[in-house]
Amino acid sequence: MNNLKLAYRNLFRKKQNSLIKILSLGTGLAVGLVLLSKVSFEQNYDDFYPDNERIYRIETKVVRNDEPKEYGQVSGAIAPGMKAEVPGVETATRSTGLAGGTFYTQEKNRYKGYFILADECFFDLFPRPMIAGNAKETLSRSMHALISHSLAKKMGGDVVGKIIELEAYPGIEITIGGVFEDIPENSYERYDAVVSLVSIGQFYWDGSNNWVGNDRYQGYVKLQPGVTPESLAPAIRQMQEKNQPIEEIRKAGVDMTYVLAPLNTLHSSSKEVKNIILILSIIAFALLLTTMLNYLLIVITALMHRAKEVAVNKCYGASGLNIVRLISSETLLHFLLALMLAALLLFFFRSTIEEILGASLTALFSQKALLLLAGVFTVIFIFSVIIPVNILQHIPLATIFRNNKRFKQSWKLALLFVQFGAAAFLFTLTGAVSKQYNSMINDNPGYDYQHIAYVYLSGVDSVRKQTLETELRQLTPVETTSFTSIVPLYGMSGNNVLIPGDDRELFNIAEMYYADEHFLPLMNIPVIAGRNFGEDDDTRNALVSESFRKRMKTLVDWDDVVGKDVIITEHEELSRIVGVFPDIRISSFGYQDTRPAVLHFAAHRADILHSMQNYLLVKLKNIDRESLGAINQSISRILPEREISFIPYTESIIKMYEKERLFRNTILIGALITLIISLIGLIGYINNEISYRTAEIAIRKINGATLTDILKLFARNIFYIALPAVVTGCIATRFVSAKWMENFSEQWRFAFWEYLVCALALLILIEVAVIINCIKTANQNPVDSLKKE
Repeated sequence: MNNLKLAYRNLFRKKQNSLIKILSLGTGLAVGLVLLSKVSFEQNYDDFYPDNERIYRIETKVVRNDEPKEYGQVSGAIAPGMKAEVPGVETATRSTGLAGGTFYTQEKNRYKGYFILADECFFDLFPRPMIAGNAKETLSRSMHALISHSLAKKMGGDVVGKIIELEAYPGIEITIGGVFEDIPENSYERYDAVVSLVSIGQFYWDGSNNWVGNDRYQGYVKLQPGVTPESLAPAIRQMQEKNQPIEEIRKAGVDMTYVLAPLNTLHSSSKEVKNIILILSIIAFALLLTTMLNYLLIVITALMHRAKEVAVNKCYGASGLNIVRLISSETLLHFLLALMLAALLLFFFRSTIEEILGASLTALFSQKALLLLAGVFTVIFIFSVIIPVNILQHIPLATIFRNNKRFKQSWKLALLFVQFGAAAFLFTLTGAVSKQYNSMINDNPGYDYQHIAYVYLSGVDSVRKQTLETELRQLTPVETTSFTSIVPLYGMSGNNVLIPGDDRELFNIAEMYYADEHFLPLMNIPVIAGRNFGEDDDTRNALVSESFRKRMKTLVDWDDVVGKDVIITEHEELSRIVGVFPDIRISSFGYQDTRPAVLHFAAHRADILHSMQNYLLVKLKNIDRESLGAINQSISRILPEREISFIPYTESIIKMYEKERLFRNTILIGALITLIISLIGLIGYINNEISYRTAEIAIRKINGATLTDILKLFARNIFYIALPAVVTGCIATRFVSAKWMENFSEQWRFAFWEYLVCALALLILIEVAVIINCIKTANQNPVDSLKKE
C-alpha cells in the first residue's frame, strides 16, 4: 500500500513525464488490444455450438478433365442420405438461401432480414435457445418459419402466429411458428429467419430429394464421438454407388465424391482470412511493441532523476525486492490508468471501431479474446518492470553519488530503431494497401459502367416491368435500358457444357442466363465474332465469352464456335451460338469467377421476364442527382408499394471492396498511432540528450560552430539510426503486402520508387522533429548555458 502511495505521488513529480507515458501507453493498448481481439474473433468462428468439433460441412469434390475442384454445395438428398446410410453419422441437415430479404406483415409494415430454407433437423446440429415455439415442429410444417429475437422485437415482440409475405414472392404467406435467440456474430452461417424446407416448392423448383444436380444446398453432418471423416470415406462411396449413376457420370468424364470439412475451421481456413489474421497479428505486435518500447524509453530516460533516490533507499537498507516492489507499483499504476484511458477511447470511438472491424465490441471481447488480451497485457507489464529494475540494480552506488549521470545510449538507440522500423513498416504498408484498393475500384472490368444504374425487381410481374421500361425510355436523361438475369458484379451459378452426340461434360460455365438485345451495347461490350442478339432471335440463341471459344478449340478442336449447337445443362433446348464477346470480370478481384460465360437471349417471353430477368439496367447521359431522381420517380409511380430505387453501378463497385477499404483504414490508424508514439519517444530522447549536452553545445558555439553545425550534430546521429530502421520496415512491408495481395486475382505491387518516396517522407518527418526540438537550445546564448552548468 505504501508503494502505491509513493507511486501516486511520483505521478506529479517533474521530469517523470507521467502524462506522456499514460497517454501513449493508453492509446497504443487501445488499438493493439482491439486488433488482437479481432484476430481472436476471426479464429473462433462457431465455437459457441455444443460439440462443434464434431460438426462438418459436406463438400463436393469434382474432377473434370483432370482438374480437381471443391464446392461448398451439394444436392438435396446427400445430407439426409448420409444420416440414413453412413454409419458414424449422428445427425444431418441441409439449408439453402432464400432470395429477397424484405417482407411485409398483414398490417403492411415493412421489415428486412436474411432468410434461409432449412429442414427439421437444422436446430439439432445448430441449436439456439428458443424464446417461443418448438423448432423441430415448426420446421416440419409447410410455410412455417422461425425468426430471430432481434427481428421479433422490431416487429413488436409477440409474433408467433403472425403472417408475413416476402416482397420477392407476393401472395405467398408464411406463418411465424417460433422465435430463437440471435445467432452470434462469429458464425459462418448467419440468418434472421428460417423457413421450413418442405415449403421450397413455393419459391423454387423442388430438388430437395435429388441425388445429382440442383446442388444448391449447404449440407452438414454431426459425427458420433471418436469417428473421423477419413474413416467414413468407404461408406460414403457405397452410398454414392447405391443412389447415383456413377457409371454415367464417369462416362461424362467426371469423377465426383464428397469430403467433410470441419465447421470450426470453415472461416479461419480460407486463404483470405488466414492472410488477414497474419497481417492483423503483425500490425498488433508492431503497435504493442512500439508502445512498450516507448514507455521503456521514457522510463529509462527518467531513471537518472531517480537514481539517487534509489541509492539513498539502498543505503538505508532497502533490498532489491523493495526496489522491485516500488517500480512494480509505479508501473502497475501507469498501466491501470492507461487501461482506463483505453476503455474511454473504445467507448467514445465505438461506432468507428465497429465499422472498421466489422463486429461489435461485445462480440470482439469474448471470453477467449479476454484471456488472450490478459496474457499479452501481463507480458508487456512484466517486461516494463524487469528492464528498468535491471538497469537500476546494476548501477553502482559510487557511480551514482559521483554524479555521473549519463547511461549508455545503446539502450535508447536500440529502442528508437525498433520504433522507427515499426512506424516505417505500417506507413509503407498503408501505401501498398491503398494502391491495391484504389487500383481495384478504378480498374476496367471489360465493360463500361460509369453511367449505369440498376434496380432489382424480383417479384414484379412482367406487365409492370415492361411498363416501367417503356416510361424510362421516354425520359430525357435515359439513353437506353436493358433487362437481364444478373449483373457481372455478383457471383453466378454454373452449368455444364456438352455437345450433341457426345456424353462427356466438357467444362463448367458461369451461367449468365438471359438478357435482351440491348444488354451488350448498354454495357459497351463488343462482339468480336458473329453478331449480337437481334429482335427476332429466340431463347435458343446464345452468346459466349472468348474463353469459351478457346476451351472448345482445345477440347473438341472447333476452329469457330459461331453457328454451332451445344448442350447447356438446365436448358431444355439446344443452344445455338450466334456470337462471341470478350471475357469480362465476373464478381470481384477477391472472388473472381474465371469460368467461361454463356448468355442466352430473352426479350419476348413474359414468363422469363417475370421470373428470370429481375435486373433492370439504365444507361444515363449523366449520372447525377437530377437524373437519378427522375428515374426513381418512375419507380415510385409504377411500383408505389416498393421502397426501392436505382443504384449507381459505381457505388456498387466501391461497396464491393468495402472490406479492403476498412482494412486499409485499420492499417492507417495503426500507422498514425505508431508514428505519433515513435515521435513522442524521439522527442523525449532529444530533450534528454540536449539537457546532458548543454555545456558541450555552448563550447562549440564559442569555438565558432554555427546554428547549422549544432543542428547537424543531432540530426546526423538520429539519421544513422532512422535510415536502416526505415529500410528494414520497407523490406518487411514488401513481404507482408505480397502475402495480403495473394487474395486477389490481379495485383498492383508497390514499385521501388514508391517505397523510396515513403521512406524519404518518413525520414524528413523524423529529421524535422529533431530540428524543431533542438533549435531553441542551439539558439541560446552560450554564456547563459555555461552559467546554468
